[in-house]
Amino acid sequence: MFATAALAALATVPRASAAPRRRAVRGAATGEMRGMWVATVTNRDWPSRPGLSAARQRAELLGHLDTAVRDRLNTVIFQVRPTADALWPSPYEPWSQYLTGTQGAHPGWDPLGTAVAEAHARGLELHAWFNPYRVALHADPARLTASHPARQNPGWTVPYGGRLYYDPGLPQVRAFVREAMLDAVRRYPVDAVHFDDYFYPYPVAGQSFDDDLAYDTHGGGFPDRAAWRRDNVDRLVRETAAGIKEIRPGTRFGISPFGVWRNADVDGRGSATHAGVQTYDDLHADTRRWARENWIDYICPQLYWNIGFAAADYAALLPWWAEVVRGSGTRLYVGEALYKAGDPAQPAAWRDPAELSRHLTLAAEHPEVRGHVFFAAREVTADPAGAMARVVADHYRRPAAPPR
Repeated sequence: MFATAALAALATVPRASAAPRRRAVRGAATGEMRGMWVATVTNRDWPSRPGLSAARQRAELLGHLDTAVRDRLNTVIFQVRPTADALWPSPYEPWSQYLTGTQGAHPGWDPLGTAVAEAHARGLELHAWFNPYRVALHADPARLTASHPARQNPGWTVPYGGRLYYDPGLPQVRAFVREAMLDAVRRYPVDAVHFDDYFYPYPVAGQSFDDDLAYDTHGGGFPDRAAWRRDNVDRLVRETAAGIKEIRPGTRFGISPFGVWRNADVDGRGSATHAGVQTYDDLHADTRRWARENWIDYICPQLYWNIGFAAADYAALLPWWAEVVRGSGTRLYVGEALYKAGDPAQPAAWRDPAELSRHLTLAAEHPEVRGHVFFAAREVTADPAGAMARVVADHYRRPAAPPR
């Protein structure tokens, strides 16, 4: 089977050397994350559409890196595994359809290898962003390329909410996903491995995620299914962290979860929020534990709400997360919703170009906050509301080296 062959191929890949240190920026302040995400799923940020020539794709990618330099950012978080596929020549998974329009078709170049080299040439860090369990934005395995591991191993997947996911409750799935992602760490001197907020899928009303067989087989000894699911996610986090340290010492591991762990009315340790989603209960991701117990090197909660938002106030969540990491070895960066700036469908606060700048001003009062990451590259480049320009003018007047 495809997965078996890929695992065998892995043993022949030589152990990689540690990632090179980035040059310090002369005269710069040090230790501040200034990042942006570059999303490739559905061609959200890059490439602008599937099927572009290799030269055009490369030019667009370098344009995003140059924009990061222009705005005095120091880190690019590049999505290289959007849907159980790859933006590098992986022996595990097919080339992403978002490059050519056809899953498995060679794009004629190596996007991840180019991104790492060109980011480093510009003094930027490159964090490789992986989505662990999402297989497809549809639920039909027959639409996947014939060699896809999800087609070769149909028992690994669960259709849910019109999409297809790997089942996190299967040990063989966790092992495969981990090795597929770590292949990129072996091949390239990435500065960090990055997960986003997707573990178990976000709830869909009226539907249940059918992992009955996995639970019946592997759920013994847990008080309930939710505890078993959290343990499955915990295992992936711990095992990925251990694999990174083994393969490329010095490469970091960061996770960017949904911004609410639990509401305080559910758990006294939670935040003063009334969010409709809680990562602990709904995504089965105990993000607070990972940060407090130093399972990861950094956490970047997506605090995608304005100051004063009733259900999830940025001004309430910021000090809560600062308290979570206080005394730990986990760095705290804050995910910022640049994409909301100027959007008339958002609360009125987002129509003020200074909203995001106020976020950074407020964060400066909390020494645990070591920087910010902006979603996403398309808005950093176009900046339709002028919110990013305001951030740069107010807070990024000089370059800063990323925190180490």
